[in-house]
Amino acid sequence: MGRNHFSVFMVVVLAGLCACGTLGATTRRGGSAQVQRLSVEDYLDKMKGGWIGQMAGVGWGAPTEFKFNGMIIPEDKVPQWEPRLINQFNQDDIYVEMTFLRTLELYGFDVSIRRAGLDFANSGYPLWHANRAGRDNLRAGIAPPDSGHPKYNKCADDIDYQIEADFSGLIAPGMPNVVIQLGEIFGRLMNYGDGLYGGQFVGGMYAAAFFESNMVKIVEAGLQCIPRESQYHECISDVLRWYRQYPQDWVKTWQLINEKYHLNPQYRRFSCTGAASAFNIDAKINGAYIVMGLLYGRGDPDQTVVISMRCGQDSDCNPSNAAGILFTTIGFEKLPDKFTSALDLSRKFSHTPYDFPTLLRVSEKLTRDAVVNCGGKMVTDQGGKEYFVIPRQTPRPTALERCWDAKPALECRYTPEEMAQITAESGKDLSKAIGEFAPGWKVSKCGEAENPGLRKELRGRENVLVTHPLGQNVGCVLSRSVDLPASRKSTLKLVVGHDARGDWDLIVKANGEVLLRKTIGPETTTLGWVEVNVDLSRFAGRTVNLELVNEPTGWRYETGHWAQIVIVSE
Repeated sequence: MGRNHFSVFMVVVLAGLCACGTLGATTRRGGSAQVQRLSVEDYLDKMKGGWIGQMAGVGWGAPTEFKFNGMIIPEDKVPQWEPRLINQFNQDDIYVEMTFLRTLELYGFDVSIRRAGLDFANSGYPLWHANRAGRDNLRAGIAPPDSGHPKYNKCADDIDYQIEADFSGLIAPGMPNVVIQLGEIFGRLMNYGDGLYGGQFVGGMYAAAFFESNMVKIVEAGLQCIPRESQYHECISDVLRWYRQYPQDWVKTWQLINEKYHLNPQYRRFSCTGAASAFNIDAKINGAYIVMGLLYGRGDPDQTVVISMRCGQDSDCNPSNAAGILFTTIGFEKLPDKFTSALDLSRKFSHTPYDFPTLLRVSEKLTRDAVVNCGGKMVTDQGGKEYFVIPRQTPRPTALERCWDAKPALECRYTPEEMAQITAESGKDLSKAIGEFAPGWKVSKCGEAENPGLRKELRGRENVLVTHPLGQNVGCVLSRSVDLPASRKSTLKLVVGHDARGDWDLIVKANGEVLLRKTIGPETTTLGWVEVNVDLSRFAGRTVNLELVNEPTGWRYETGHWAQIVIVSE
C-alpha cells in the first residue's frame, strides 16, 4: 500500500543526495573558491568538541527541564556546574541520535527511509512526544514518512528531531545539503513541517560551525537550510532582528519571543498540549531559545548554556544544542578543563554500542564517506598533514509544509516481511494485570500514557483495568479465543468507562467481524460507566476469536476503563 507514492518520495530524497556529486563535478572544473579545506586534525578536534558540548549542555540543564514554562528561570535556580556532569551516557537527548548514526554506519548514506524506520522501531529506550508516536506508528506497520505525518502523529511539530539532529551536522562539515537530506531520512520518522525544519536548522548550524565562529553568520547559515515561508524561519529571523535591536538585553528579546511564539495561538496551531498550555514543546520557540544562547552568550561557554537554559521550557535540550554548536567552533583542545577533565572514556552510551572513542571513530568514518559522496576528497600536504577538500554547496531546503494544513499522507505501510524484522515489544506489558483481572485474556498494543494497569479503585468501582491506545491510529486490543457451547445462548458482558477528560470507541470483534462499535464517553455513560452486552449466539458450537479494542478518537485522554469482562452462557 502506498508503494507508488513512496517511490516518488524516495526519488526526491535520492536526487538531493546525488546532487552532492554534481557539486563535486562543478568544483573540479572551477578553482579553489569552489571548495573549502579543513584539516582532518581540526575536524576531529571540532567534532569532538561538538559531542562534548551536547553532553555539557544537557547535563547542566537537566534539573530544570520543563520546570519553568513561560517564564525565565531565576538566577538563584540555575544549577552549579560540576565536572562529573559531563558523563551524560543515559540521556535520550544524546543516545537517540546514535541510533541514526548506527544505521548510517551499517548501511551507508544511501540507506532507505524504510530501513531507518525499522532500526528506530527496534530501539529499546523509552520515548516521549513525537519520538514515541513515530515509533509506535512504525511498530504498528505505518511506514515512514507517514510515521511522522500529522495524520498519524499529533506531535509532529514537537522538538524531537531538533534535539537529535546534532549528528547530521557533525558528520557533514560544510555540507548543508547532506544535513537537509539526512533530515528527510531520519527527521521524517517522527516529525513534519516546522518539527522537521528545526532539526535541519540545527544541523545546518553545526555544518557551518566548522568554518565560521560568528554566531550571527552561523544562525543565518542554519536558516538557509529551511523554507523562508515557514513559521520556523520567521521565528528565528525575529530573534536575529530583536537581537540587533536589543544587543545587551536578552530579557527584552525573551519577552518578545514569549509574546509572539508562546502566547499567540497562531504560532501554536499544532501544539500537542493545546495553545493555552504553559508547557510548550513546539520546535519553534525552543529553537529560538537555542539561538538566544548562541547570540547573547557571545562565545562564552558558561553564558551560552546559562542563557539558553534560563529561557525555560525544554531547558536541557536547548542548551545542549547551543553548547554543541559553540563547542564545535571552539574545538575540544581549547575548551575549559571543567568540561573535559572528568570524561569517562570507557562507559557506553545507553542502548548503543558506542563509548566516546568509538563514537568519534564512527563519526570520522561517516564524514569521510560524506565528503567523497559529495565530490570531495582527502589530500595530504608535503608535511604529511591530511585535509578534507569539500565542495561548497548552496543549500536546497525541503519544500514548505505546515502541520495544520498538511499535504495528504502517502499511506505507506510495511510489508509482512518488513514487519517480521520488527522484534521489539510494542506497547506496555499488561500480562500480569490482565491475568489477575480477566484470566485467559491477553492485551496487546497498549500505550504507556496515563500509566495503564490494574487499579484497586477507580471512579467508584473496584478492581479496574486501565488501558490506553498505542497510537493515535492504533487501538489497544484485548483478545481471547473461546469455545462457545452449542446448546446455550452466550453473551459477552462488559462494564466499561472512560477518563473524565475524554472518550474512546469500544469495538468488539468476533473472528475479525465487527459486532459493535460504541463511543464510551460522557454522553453514553452514567457516572462514567456503562454496561454493554454483545450477543454471541450465532457463534454457538464454534471456536471464536474475540477482540475488544480501546480505539482512539481525538487523541485526548482516551484511556479505557474495564470493570468487567465475562462471557455468560445460559
